[in-house]
Amino acid sequence: MPATEDAATVRPVSTTLSPALRSVAPVRTGVTEEPLDPVALESSVVTPACGAALTFTGIVRNHDPEATGTVTSLDYSAHPDAGAVLAEIVTRHVRGPGDPRGEVRVAAAHRIGHLDVGDLALVVSVASAHRAEAFEVCRAVVEDIKAEVPIWKKQQTATGEAHWVGLP
Repeated sequence: MPATEDAATVRPVSTTLSPALRSVAPVRTGVTEEPLDPVALESSVVTPACGAALTFTGIVRNHDPEATGTVTSLDYSAHPDAGAVLAEIVTRHVRGPGDPRGEVRVAAAHRIGHLDVGDLALVVSVASAHRAEAFEVCRAVVEDIKAEVPIWKKQQTATGEAHWVGLP
């Protein structure tokens, strides 16, 4: 399932946010064939009000319980709506500066296409006033992405076998 042209860039999604959250921009999400840049993504969420910033990086590994043999690469494919689903997940976790629980800023990007072992497949960055909240939100965003974003991977192994994971 090939990527759509509009899924090929990481872009701000502040226009999809409620007016109260637009001041939190630049919230960034994207599904892209380009290599992911964790430093740039984290920089996009940090403000002077943030006392904690953290970034999760999902890395292609050389093994998987569903694979026979050593995994050598993955080929990620995405539904055309994957970018919109990713944006919805991120905006669900964002809180504006006026929120009594405190501001939380989130950015996320998922790579599609051919990835080798060691390549970054997913990057999620979260910034907030306090570390506990940043860790909690980051984990929730990663779990929601894994459960909800329509992205599938085809595992290639050293034996030449291929196995699809995550198909509906």
